[in-house]
Amino acid sequence: MTPYGKVAQAAIASMSLLAERYSPKGGVRLNSREIAQQRKLSQAIVAKVLTTLSQVGLVMGAPGPGGGYWLAKDPNEISLLDVVSPFDRLEETLVCPFGEGWCGTGPQCPLHEQLDGFRQQVSTFLAETTLACFQKRENPVGPPRIVPFDLSGPPTKT
Repeated sequence: MTPYGKVAQAAIASMSLLAERYSPKGGVRLNSREIAQQRKLSQAIVAKVLTTLSQVGLVMGAPGPGGGYWLAKDPNEISLLDVVSPFDRLEETLVCPFGEGWCGTGPQCPLHEQLDGFRQQVSTFLAETTLACFQKRENPVGPPRIVPFDLSGPPTKT
């Protein structure tokens, strides 16, 4: 479950596979067809995603036989926010369910504080989580860190 669209989700899926295959000595190059097959995505969407990610400097690509894409930086240097932001803006995808004329231009809707808190939690999660979480570890210390989401909203005063 994510609060952003299918293209941003495809970007994370594609980049996670590139992170899995990353090696500082030179990782495996994967083309859009291989990524699409392994992640069960449309090749057209993967190709579009990789082109955009290449334009923003997150992946590099080589055309032709033996070509493909690879991460332009170490997975520790690429946050999920870096991956998602060329495709979706969280502040635009989480809008007031009451429609225009409520939050921001009039009285706040009853869900405003909870949605704003959720937006902040997701933004923090995306900014603090890097592609390194997708890498296989030879000596894992423990399970990957998962940031829980508290959807109950701010504490109520009694």
